[in-house]
Amino acid sequence: MMMAWLMIGSLLFSCTSNRNANSNEGEEFPKTIVFDEAAPEEIASEEDDTAEVQAVSTASQNTIRVALLLDTSSSMDGLIEQAKSQLWKIVNQLALAKKGEDYANILIALYEYGNDGINSETGYVRQVVELTDDLDKLSEELFALSTNGGSENCGQVIAKSLDELAWEKETAGLQVMFIAGNEPFTQGRVNYEKACTDATGSDIIVNTIYCGDNAQGISEKWKHGADLTDGFYGSIEMNETTVYIETPFDDQIEALNAKLNDTYLAFGSQKDYYKSNQTRQDNNSSLYGRENVVERTITKSSHVYKNATWDLVDAIDQEDFDVTKVETKDLPDEMKEMTDAEKIAYVELKANQREKIQQEIKALGVKRADYIAQKQEESGEGSNGLDYAMMKAIKEQAEAKNFIFN
Repeated sequence: MMMAWLMIGSLLFSCTSNRNANSNEGEEFPKTIVFDEAAPEEIASEEDDTAEVQAVSTASQNTIRVALLLDTSSSMDGLIEQAKSQLWKIVNQLALAKKGEDYANILIALYEYGNDGINSETGYVRQVVELTDDLDKLSEELFALSTNGGSENCGQVIAKSLDELAWEKETAGLQVMFIAGNEPFTQGRVNYEKACTDATGSDIIVNTIYCGDNAQGISEKWKHGADLTDGFYGSIEMNETTVYIETPFDDQIEALNAKLNDTYLAFGSQKDYYKSNQTRQDNNSSLYGRENVVERTITKSSHVYKNATWDLVDAIDQEDFDVTKVETKDLPDEMKEMTDAEKIAYVELKANQREKIQQEIKALGVKRADYIAQKQEESGEGSNGLDYAMMKAIKEQAEAKNFIFN
């Protein structure tokens, strides 16, 4: 997709006329210059193209790209457990980012490295999920991660993610990597200094999180890797259990999740997979307690939870999508016998129901956040987990790019 827009930009530029400044002396020019009139449809097409490119540019300026590079060697079970238990908490913090009046677009990628189960020819590095806003897919793949062996090549996973992901060369948006692990940053055949320098040249900040003693992380060059990109260095206690604060609003939010799921109308050849996967990721979140289910439900009430590729309610907001053009076999069972008018009315009904439920969840979520903040202030307890380290870095770096967090 990114390459397509670059090609469009190049085409528009190459098609711009250049006036020839050289003219023959004494050459006569007509007193009246007549320009060929373009056909109305050609003018409209040019205006549409310009508007489309401007829209893409605006979206790019308001996009936060995050790549998570997680060490999945045998010693890193604690890190992976933290990532699984804190995914929705991190996403909910990202969802607060705005530039001007518009909320940020959030894209997240996932890599694993240091796992001896990965092909050695790749340096034990694997792209798990490309930059995506499909949060259920991200959750599915994160929960499928397991640890094994140990050949942690930090420079190589940074270099590979630079090459493979759809970064932008220069952007007013935010582009960051978070690499977490506990072995020397110098390991592997790819020099970490070159990889980090290349990241800086691509307008990408590398943040490093050492899983262990802070001073040891510094001596093993984790801080130096971050410093090369003006990134954040921090250390965490990876085996620290995520502490959730129960609130009086959790029961209500959890109950609304089931009602929210009922508004999703899966369509397409893989509709059964997507709808069931939504439920599976609800269940995965429940492995870490009810509070984590609540965090995921709050995510599902926000703008970052997008499913236009398989859900009719989200799809109708897409330009040129027409529910009446969806083949009968690809519709939800309850819609297969409907007339076109009934299909449109049914999707609108579900959309209205969803909006109402989401507004209820958001209102409760605000009260919940206030309650938690008050309890944390009263207890004076801090955090030394993955979510705290990540959001501390992202907020500072995003604000430097003119994002704000409400």
